[in-house]
Parts: sequence; structure tokens; C-alpha cells
Amino acid sequence: MITYYRDPEVVVTSAAIHMGGRDYQPDELARVWHRHGPRSWATVIERGASGLLILFPIFLGALGVALALIMESPASTTVILGGGGLLLGLASVPTADVVLNRVDRSYDRGSRPLEIWGHVHGSDVLLLHTADRRRFGQIYRALQRALESRPVPR
Repeated sequence: MITYYRDPEVVVTSAAIHMGGRDYQPDELARVWHRHGPRSWATVIERGASGLLILFPIFLGALGVALALIMESPASTTVILGGGGLLLGLASVPTADVVLNRVDRSYDRGSRPLEIWGHVHGSDVLLLHTADRRRFGQIYRALQRALESRPVPR
């Protein structure tokens, strides 16, 4: 027996497939396919808001520098405003790293749920529903490999 994929909820081997709380033999699955669910606009909006979050410290820093140059104030106030603006602008670098890491993880999760379906004993059965694209890809490929390893009927 070859194990193609294993996690707490899904096990795909050459002898058996455990998905969705049920057990299947590879011979029971006449065919397998996948579908994309509806797009999650909340995820798309979150990504856009994250992009704006990166620009916010840069905007505040530029505003501070512009005020320092435009205002007719004592030199110390100009230096404080200009220096504060530069520091705020530089603060966007670590902020951008954190925010871009979060955006990367959101792309790993995907903006659509993914489903694996199978044709079992004459009916279509939902085998898996997940939003994790990486996990979905690993399970789908493992399922394909398990079904490819079935003995060919003579």
C-alpha cells in the first residue's frame, strides 16, 4: 500500500481513500473532478485595504515634509516636522513587510472555496470542500495518483 497524502481529515492511499468522513475504495470512484466556488469579495477587499495600509505611512510622512517646507515657522519646528515626516516614511518599510506577508498568505488561502467531487455508485458526491489552495492541490494530485495506480481491468 502506498500513502499519497495524509492529514487529520484526509487519507489517500493506493488501497483506500478517506475524505469527508467516509471511506472509499479507489475502484468505487468512477471519475473525479473539481469545482471553484463563488469568489469571496471580503478577501479581495481585504487585499486592497492592505495595499492602502502600506501607503498610509508614506502619505503621512510626505504630508509632514510638505508642511515643514510650506509653513513659515521657526527652524526647530521645520526640522521636527521634516524629520518626523522622514521617520514616518521610513516606518513604512517594516509595515510593508508585515502587510505583504499577510497578502501572500491570503493568496495561499485563495479567494474561492475549492471542491473535489467524485462519481460514486451512480451519484455525484462532494468529497472535499476547502479554501486552502495548497492543501487542495496536494489532495487532488494524491487522488489522481491513487486512481492512476488502480489495476487495469482485462
